[in-house]
Amino acid sequence: MTDAVVPVLAGPVLILGLGVAGRSALEACRELGVEAVTVDPGQADADHAGLEGLDLSRFAVAMSSPGFAPHSPEVTAIAEAGVEIVSEMEFAWRVRIPGIPWVLVTGTNGKTTTTRMVGAIASAGGLDVAVSGNMGDPVIAAARESHDLIAVEIASLQLHFTTTLAPHASVCMNADDDHLDWHGSREAYHADKARVYRHVKVACVYPEAETHVRAMVEDADVQEGCRAVGVTLGAPGPGDIGIVDGLIADRAFAASRREAVELGHVEDLAHLTVGAVPPYLATNALAAAALCRAVGVEPEAVSRGLRGFSLDAHRTALVETVDGVAYVDDSKATNAHAAIAAFGAFGPGSVVWIAGGQPKGQEFDDLVVAVRDRLAAVVLIGEDASGLAGSLARHAASVPVTRIEPGDTVMERAVEAARGRAGDGMAVLLSPACASFDQFRSYADRGDAFARAVRHGRR
Repeated sequence: MTDAVVPVLAGPVLILGLGVAGRSALEACRELGVEAVTVDPGQADADHAGLEGLDLSRFAVAMSSPGFAPHSPEVTAIAEAGVEIVSEMEFAWRVRIPGIPWVLVTGTNGKTTTTRMVGAIASAGGLDVAVSGNMGDPVIAAARESHDLIAVEIASLQLHFTTTLAPHASVCMNADDDHLDWHGSREAYHADKARVYRHVKVACVYPEAETHVRAMVEDADVQEGCRAVGVTLGAPGPGDIGIVDGLIADRAFAASRREAVELGHVEDLAHLTVGAVPPYLATNALAAAALCRAVGVEPEAVSRGLRGFSLDAHRTALVETVDGVAYVDDSKATNAHAAIAAFGAFGPGSVVWIAGGQPKGQEFDDLVVAVRDRLAAVVLIGEDASGLAGSLARHAASVPVTRIEPGDTVMERAVEAARGRAGDGMAVLLSPACASFDQFRSYADRGDAFARAVRHGRR
């Protein structure tokens, strides 16, 4: 796999979906003087609402947004017409400025934080880095600009139609069940996640605790000279990055496999959390450090970057401490795996948990078993709280549970109920483990409502 640009735009381009990615693709086609036709039933300015009347065979390639699943009628029709289908990420790679290294970050959870940490560390090392993907600049736009590094958050939905992208380094943070309705099965979901390691040039980074991810690396079709770099919360073995007495130690990119280079300290992350640095956050930092070291960032930049890093507004973010109670917004935890991670900073019996929303067909038994020793009480929100309520009854029957009925003031009532259960030194944690769309516009809207309720109750 070379770094040469693939001539993807040798003919007309069909753009399926006119959201942020579609509009970026359209702009790139215009810059390159290539005909583009847009299709989107929900956008009035699209050329067509559907595929009816289009001669699909005349298109050289179709770029499909994640809003169209592989089994959707539109994608099926395009494939049957013999047109190559590419993702936003693949399209970006093919129209990029060549010679600029890319690093990719995927995972069911942790990918946004890890990608943003890459940006912070690389910037501290003096690089002009474009942080792009789901939470940053559109990848297609970033790919057509001059940067020293492009850090990409890439979801499984975007990996599905990604074939030639060849990053310098990649990581899959974890691979818990998610988006199974889109992928069709757990096996298909994992297979798409594993694509993040295809054609990697320098380093396939993986958390050593994630056995599924380790298997992905072992099976990956990589470029000659690429190596596996494990990250661990324990002491690193040769070729790995880990933690020794609180120090972040690099045995992957040191001059000798017998040596370890100090990259920083776990305490560089202390400003990001309430209480001890949770394992998931330390793992994010180790992975980001490994990706940056793979593209030549100096060791000293890791500590500087982590000390200056700030979390997403809705990922274990401290809203305020009121009467000795910490109110923590983890609204971005839209699945059980993410919610488990949020509890890592809290001690036994110290959390009043606000949870619930759209369950997305999840089961919650493993979640409740994992966090029950931390629970002082639970406040359930959401139009369908039966799944969480059932798991709590089975596995944490002694924990008091308050059910908040749906309505316009659901978050105010939830925070009020939680406040009544929390004492000095405890935390009220909004970590819903569910999607937000039953009662809120987004997870951010849900988190903002939580923050407003906390501040209103203080007055």
